[in-house]
Amino acid sequence: MKYPRLLLYIMLTLPIVCLAELKDENLLQNLPQGYKVDYQTQQGSVMLTEMVPQAESVNNWTEMLTTQVYLGAKNISHELFQVEMGKGWLAACKNGEIATIKNGVENGYAFLMWVQMCPLNPATGKPENTLFKAIKGNDSYYVVQKAFKFEPTNEQIARWTLYLRTVGVCDSRLTDRACPKYDTVKEAPVSVPAPL
Repeated sequence: MKYPRLLLYIMLTLPIVCLAELKDENLLQNLPQGYKVDYQTQQGSVMLTEMVPQAESVNNWTEMLTTQVYLGAKNISHELFQVEMGKGWLAACKNGEIATIKNGVENGYAFLMWVQMCPLNPATGKPENTLFKAIKGNDSYYVVQKAFKFEPTNEQIARWTLYLRTVGVCDSRLTDRACPKYDTVKEAPVSVPAPL
């Protein structure tokens, strides 16, 4: 994709913008209602976007949605990525846990969803729980994570698990993985994920 950072920014910040046809491989992700993009950067081949509720910031948050795009990373293993993320988590959090939620294929792309739980993060003195969804694209590797600095309710877990299910990847070069065509982002489903 020629301008991945710009496309991701537009899709996250302007939910009613009219779109030209998407080209090449794209991450499809909506900015959740009540959230704002508070930080974006690209370091080398890694793009990072952090979103928080309107009244919070990346420096003072209780909930955060993070998107990482590893541009050109075609050979990352879901299992190895989960293990490496887990090593740091478990080293930082005594009694931390990691559990796979689901793995499978959506729109022709392998994905893995898991949760990392920390009853008491020593750095913050609070619990921290994070839901992850990783998608292995043909051009890049995509990771979206929803973090809570508290113990989320069952309703919050259900809401954000459903949100992660809407995050997907498409590719205009592949007819079986084609990007959606619509007049506005608001009208379109983000993706058509497989049921959990």
